[in-house]
Amino acid sequence: VQLVESGGGLVQPGGSLRLSCAASGFTFSRYVMRWYRQAPGKERELVAGISSTGGTTNYADSVKGRFTISRDNAKNTVYLQMNSLKPEDTAVYYCNAEDIYGVYNYWGRGTQVTVSS
Repeated sequence: VQLVESGGGLVQPGGSLRLSCAASGFTFSRYVMRWYRQAPGKERELVAGISSTGGTTNYADSVKGRFTISRDNAKNTVYLQMNSLKPEDTAVYYCNAEDIYGVYNYWGRGTQVTVSS
């Protein structure tokens, strides 16, 4: 099983980034996908989630209206479009997969997002 995040980097406040998470080794279409983030000295927090079919999404209040989660089950990939980025969005962003029964749970290694001028 692998979850490989990409797309992180350094961006100025107000800018945008698109994170991708490529999955392999499991039946992607049967898994709920989530993005978490962890800033230095803080606990890991849920940023956004998307159901196995993509029909339902949810967001942390801090990112609503700015971030959009989506998935392409044909490409086994989940995305996080991040707009209007703020310095407080700086964190390592992790991709998470959980099967619809809540039995299996997998994590990626994370990608760094830094928002700074």
